[in-house]
Amino acid sequence: MSADDRLAAVDAEPLIARGTTLLRRLGLRSGDRVAVVLGNEPSTFGVLAAACLEGVVPVPLPPDLGPAEIGEVLDDAEPEVVLTAPATAGRLTATPGRLETLTPACFDDLPGTDPDAAWPRTRPMAYTSGTTGRRKGVHVGVHDAAWGKAVVDDEHAAFDRRHGEVHLVVSPLYHSGPFRFALVTALLGGRIALLRGFDAAGWSRALREVRPDSLFCVPTHLQRLFAASHDPVEDLASLRLLAHAGAPCPVRLKERLLDAAPEGAVWEFYGSTEGQFTTCPPDVWQAAPGTVGTARPGHRLEVRDGDGRVLGPGEVGTVWAHAPDHARFAYWRDPVKTAAAWDGAAFTVGDLGSLDAEGRLFLSGRPGDLVITGGVNVYPAEVERHLLEQPGVAEAAAFGVPDDDWGERLVAAVVGWPGTHLDGETLRGALAQRLGRAKVPKTVLVVDELPRTATGKIRRADHALERLWERHR
Repeated sequence: MSADDRLAAVDAEPLIARGTTLLRRLGLRSGDRVAVVLGNEPSTFGVLAAACLEGVVPVPLPPDLGPAEIGEVLDDAEPEVVLTAPATAGRLTATPGRLETLTPACFDDLPGTDPDAAWPRTRPMAYTSGTTGRRKGVHVGVHDAAWGKAVVDDEHAAFDRRHGEVHLVVSPLYHSGPFRFALVTALLGGRIALLRGFDAAGWSRALREVRPDSLFCVPTHLQRLFAASHDPVEDLASLRLLAHAGAPCPVRLKERLLDAAPEGAVWEFYGSTEGQFTTCPPDVWQAAPGTVGTARPGHRLEVRDGDGRVLGPGEVGTVWAHAPDHARFAYWRDPVKTAAAWDGAAFTVGDLGSLDAEGRLFLSGRPGDLVITGGVNVYPAEVERHLLEQPGVAEAAAFGVPDDDWGERLVAAVVGWPGTHLDGETLRGALAQRLGRAKVPKTVLVVDELPRTATGKIRRADHALERLWERHR
């Protein structure tokens, strides 16, 4: 695929109209489920967006998911139709529901049909990443268009109504964040531009060619852009909203981004497949570097201990958000997990963090990330934050590996900026000046890259970091 083939810039309304025609020809009705196993194409957006407006629940899945993983999800979701590309269909012959294939060219030939509603009646039933236990489908049900308007208004207002005329999709549409930002822009009358496959040089060219008003990305994308771009200031010059989330953003990277992007454009947020917690405009972050912001409008944050007691400023516990009715979700066919996630109007996804006296949230990780070494609890996010403040460190991951003496041995892996030389022992010495002895990794590995998911998050599932340790120790 050539560089030019990686970018598509299109009007969203005709895509949604053709997607509506396709869904109706497939015989899908409100409340039905359709698995969408397609690549990052305009046609994929059209199908997903049309399904939301029609009340057909889309189940988006990555085409490169392993056969066992995709089979597990499809068996759980039980879609009426599985929609995929011809090249992928051969791996999906034993799926529930009717298997149908779609190519971008066939999609483009479809006539348009106006959807039943102007606002979403549902949202994609995305499956969580499965870092602990079985993957879980996040289901919001099917509602009327007033619900959808409230959802879109909420999202638009949360980012100071900065969604503009053109949104650039950088990440895969099967993830909730990239699709949500693109859908809001489309429903407010904007256009979308889409990278079919990510590479930093291609992203730089796309920014200059399309001149988007808004985009959503993760810190890994930003690191790649700064490493590849000849002039990031010029690349980012058209943006009114550069939203980032999905992983901790190194302080040095964030400072560089704030210098390069137009004033007021850089907004961080903290959310999950299940729901949203915070937004963080530039001034909030600059007042407290490392924060992921304050409660999203219409939400209220609490940090609780294991007994449900609300903790005070600086105390680490489980993060809960009180949310409006239109933000309610359930885990598909799992009432036990759903009940555990909700307490009245408040929900949690199990993340750990603390609030400061001004209500700014600082994340510490998830309970499964906790390393207990020599009887001391160590939150990897804290160690990573200090590593990322060291000169030359572009990426960092702290984790535990089994150890006969310590129970778990605290290890860190770092990636350097291009042209820098890092030394593990030097980094350990720098951390020893800042952190307690138990929080200083016994080993700091210097590696070329960290294992990551498709959206740029550090891959902590499947013992990926432990395998990194085995290869490099």
